[in-house]
Amino acid sequence: MAHAVAVAATRAPWRRYVELTKPRVVALMVFTVAVGMMLAAPQGVPWRVALFGTAGIAMLACSAAALNHLIDQRVDAVMARTRARPLPSGTLQSVQAAAFAAVLGAAGTALLVAFTNNLCAVLTLASLVGYAGVYSLFLKRSTPQNIVIGGAAGAAPPLLGWVAVTGHVDAGGIVLFLIILVWTPPHFWALAIHRRDDYARAALPMLPVTHGVPFTCRRILGYTLLLWAVSLLPVAIGMAHLPYLVGAAVLGGRFTWLAWRLRQDTRLAMPVFRFSIAYLAALFALLLVDHWFTPGGG
Repeated sequence: MAHAVAVAATRAPWRRYVELTKPRVVALMVFTVAVGMMLAAPQGVPWRVALFGTAGIAMLACSAAALNHLIDQRVDAVMARTRARPLPSGTLQSVQAAAFAAVLGAAGTALLVAFTNNLCAVLTLASLVGYAGVYSLFLKRSTPQNIVIGGAAGAAPPLLGWVAVTGHVDAGGIVLFLIILVWTPPHFWALAIHRRDDYARAALPMLPVTHGVPFTCRRILGYTLLLWAVSLLPVAIGMAHLPYLVGAAVLGGRFTWLAWRLRQDTRLAMPVFRFSIAYLAALFALLLVDHWFTPGGG
């Protein structure tokens, strides 16, 4: 691990700031924002809303990620997976991370107020507070249900995209929010199983640490079954059609099968985690394809 910290110290300064934003996580979030926008506007998204609205939401997501790094730096220092991050490795200082987060947050909020609507700006700021404040400061350290409750902040991006276009919350945006809300626990718990020793060392009450791996595997299976049902809601409300229905059924079946196998072989924790990321990206891509190519869909 000392080698990883040494390598981190050789990175260009701008790369350290990029790492604070959790770019791969934010990239998936931005994709769901874009899908939310396009599903909300069958006649097309105004280019200013599409460009500056997406940028504003992305900036606030990056700000929340940087604040999470700032809050978690002492925990990160004792976990093998996170020890080489910029703050615990000492390649960036707390004041630099805080200033970076503040600039991103202010710029993102300004873009949302100027180019979308006040409701979108307020909800996006609430998501930042929910993730960086409520989840990172309190829930993560106080309850094994942290990701179930705190997952609401991470589930917001497609709803935020929807609201950026429409200016209000309605069924379509809520369904997109629910999909990610239910997806989050099995996604995260699979990683937590793989990294349970790290979480135990950091004294974080993640479900595999507090309730054991078999219990967590059963919960993962239960949530994947629930997700399979929730993923069909876009069809139930008329937002998606047969192509999406078929694709969602296949993806949900695969996810559930992997969750079932995880109960017998916990070495599948990381394959389940990786598939969960591909699952969410594919599901939202299916929504977009269905929207574009189904008659009456867009």
